[in-house]
Amino acid sequence: MDNPTVHRLPSEPSELNLAPMRSDEELARSRNIERLINVNHRRAPSRTIYFDRFIPSRTGSNFALLHLPPERPEDSVYSRLLRSVLFGPESDVVSPATPENRSDWMNPPSRNIFRYQTETCRPFHSICPLESYDAVAGVNHCPVKAPRKIPKSPYKVLDAPALQDDFYLNLVDWSSHNVLAVGLGNCVYLWNACSSKVTKLCDLGIDDSVCSVGWAQRGTHLAVGTSNGKVQLWDASRCKKVRTMEGHRLRVGALAWSSTLLSSGGRDKSIFQRDMRAQGDFVSKLSGHKSEVCGLKWSYDNRELASGGNDNRLFVWNQNSTQPVLRYSEHTAAVKAIAWSPHVHGLLASGGGTADRCIRFWNTTTNSHLSCIDTGSQLATLTGHTYRVLYLAISPDGQTIVTGAGDETLRFWNVFPSAKSQFSCCHIGPKFCLPPPGLTTVDIDIIHLKN
Repeated sequence: MDNPTVHRLPSEPSELNLAPMRSDEELARSRNIERLINVNHRRAPSRTIYFDRFIPSRTGSNFALLHLPPERPEDSVYSRLLRSVLFGPESDVVSPATPENRSDWMNPPSRNIFRYQTETCRPFHSICPLESYDAVAGVNHCPVKAPRKIPKSPYKVLDAPALQDDFYLNLVDWSSHNVLAVGLGNCVYLWNACSSKVTKLCDLGIDDSVCSVGWAQRGTHLAVGTSNGKVQLWDASRCKKVRTMEGHRLRVGALAWSSTLLSSGGRDKSIFQRDMRAQGDFVSKLSGHKSEVCGLKWSYDNRELASGGNDNRLFVWNQNSTQPVLRYSEHTAAVKAIAWSPHVHGLLASGGGTADRCIRFWNTTTNSHLSCIDTGSQLATLTGHTYRVLYLAISPDGQTIVTGAGDETLRFWNVFPSAKSQFSCCHIGPKFCLPPPGLTTVDIDIIHLKN
């Protein structure tokens, strides 16, 4: 009996060149994977695909700024300046592409176009936005601003009889409505700078005298400090006294407004805060000075009050403190002149008396002393008074200052003129003599005023 033929299947699939057997689930899974992999590679030949990204075409770009051949001799000054600002002075001149340097042109040195560079101190007077740290040959970046010429003589003089020669008083102030208030003896006079009209506001009597005057910010009400320690509030438009407030035991030589809050400082070393909306004479008392308070000024944001005294101290208070939050003792004489910067928060300037002669700048935000200027070396010296200058104020348009001295005169100086004066109607003649009139007060703008 013949042996049956045995058909043996190959042990390896490769012998029949066939793929191994797979189940239906494996085939379906494989097709799904292939579909996911190839989904982004199949495009319809007749369909245009749009994207939300814009890739610019550089076919029309100017590569002269990237070390390629620059413009020919007609190269403009602007292009050279722009290259110098963006890539440095060394990139101002670039050799044209020639067979000798073509290899260098094709393989420029490795450098970052917008690279970081070490910060370099630039000149203080430089204000040109496109000025390079190094000068560009043949280019005048910015013209040097010519120094301002300040007239050294007053353009107007007013007689002010009985103007007291007392350093610790503040007898002149200029309102936002362009009206000057001055205390002469026991009276207060108002002088309208546009109409030259003089008005007698009040007379305190023979037993009292005016020690300080201060306009409210709106320019309609005037506070008057007296030698009897009282503070009077007057409505200047009606020449009517609104109220009288007490608290000080001695004369009131300094006043400062902050909206509806009035601060008063006196010879009794104290400062009273008075709210015009409250019925009481004062809402708080500030203590800290060891001698007479002769200077007060609120910051423009009404958050800080600076006070100066005959104890050579400068204090800074906040709205709620009854003790000074900052104390400065660098001055060597009484601190009367105080001014806050309207542009920089916390920048304070203070001036000392005859033995000090310095204007100091402070940063109350960081509690630091910034700088000190000796007024003996100032550039502009205005001469005219025959006695020491005690009172100074600036007009509401910021162009004119008025000074008062023991020679019983008030002198006007046009130190910050502009092309178009807001109060051009006020310039009336070179000299005027008035009956007991009055004029200006307060803080100095870094101008040394001599006798």
